[in-house]
Amino acid sequence: MNIQTPVNDVRELRFDKFSSSESLAKAAQQARKRNYQDFLIVDMDSHHYESESYNEVFEYIESPVLRRSFVESAKRGGRSSMLGGSVGYQDISGRITRHWLRKHEKVEAGEKHRDIVTTTRWMDAMGVDYACLFPTPMLFLGTHPQVEIEVALSRAYNRWLCERILAQEPRIISMLYLPFNDPEATYKMVQDFGDKKGVVGFMVTAPRYKPVHDNAYMKTYRLLEEMGKPISFHAAYNWNDQSLNLLNRFISVHALGFMWFNMVHLTNWVVNGIPERFPKLKTIWIESGLTWAYSLMQRLDHSYMMRTSDCPSLKRKPSEYMQEMFYSTQPMEMPDDPSILEATFKMIKADTQLVWSSDYPHWDFDLPGVIYDLPFLNEQSKRNILGGNAARLFNLDPKPVKNIPDFG
Repeated sequence: MNIQTPVNDVRELRFDKFSSSESLAKAAQQARKRNYQDFLIVDMDSHHYESESYNEVFEYIESPVLRRSFVESAKRGGRSSMLGGSVGYQDISGRITRHWLRKHEKVEAGEKHRDIVTTTRWMDAMGVDYACLFPTPMLFLGTHPQVEIEVALSRAYNRWLCERILAQEPRIISMLYLPFNDPEATYKMVQDFGDKKGVVGFMVTAPRYKPVHDNAYMKTYRLLEEMGKPISFHAAYNWNDQSLNLLNRFISVHALGFMWFNMVHLTNWVVNGIPERFPKLKTIWIESGLTWAYSLMQRLDHSYMMRTSDCPSLKRKPSEYMQEMFYSTQPMEMPDDPSILEATFKMIKADTQLVWSSDYPHWDFDLPGVIYDLPFLNEQSKRNILGGNAARLFNLDPKPVKNIPDFG
């Protein structure tokens, strides 16, 4: 169950009193009660709003022409912005987490960067030792009509993130954004940033229309494999997608969109034999929930057995390759019958391949309790999913380092 301090009326919130820690007071109480301080918890997928630091990020844009254009467009915002982006449906309904109030959160002069302070506050409140931090508006950058914009902004953001955040706070890690629409820029990004402090892998934003099996990406996959850095595909939606455009409610787009693009990319990844070609390259699928993976395994196996000639590079069933990949938990689909979820965990080999993620501070975020409370998991399985699997995946120190606040 997701627990927050209840607020019945947004007008009750004092802008000058907002605190990430106090907003998650009940989460902290839950963490202390369950002794999270005794074992490692790693958040595979958390977010900040990089747009709050655009004035810093834009200074890292290498082209002086583009840098000036970004700065000017940001001043105008809305339809005049170079970044485009989707309508803010994520933030206007449902279980609102009030992230827009965070700009009023007090950070004392002389403290670390604002994003470090506010991030470590919510981490401690939830009982998290390490958090893999991702951008938010940039999740939609892969559909931008100008490839050079994706390249310029992602490179500037990665430089800013490495220098201002990751180098200053060891508890915050990240899988850096890859400008996948430009294969050469993607390769260079891995070359230039693969050895930076806190960089544990690289991330492709899933809403895009470049096939992952294109030969242009093979040298990047080889480089990642040689470095021992995983590649991840972070889900999102595109309401302008030809299929999703048929839907008339955001909840429909959210339900299908966050699965759809990862299903397409994973299918291409397996059917075209990428796991055979790069057997040591670890692959992670983020923020699509779990039910899609189970159903896709069954579907691909069924089709493969009837038409193996279409997959000449495969030596095993598609599901066997998929069971060696990693999956993030969020959003945890919780059926009324827990045996259904238990079967899903068994199918994806959750004990070794599943990693917990909060997706905080988004409206549908999950606390560690979504794993800790599952009745069919033993203590060791809970610890594996909440932190042990991610520690192995990212080579993290298994010693807990959090400081859970005491709210009584």
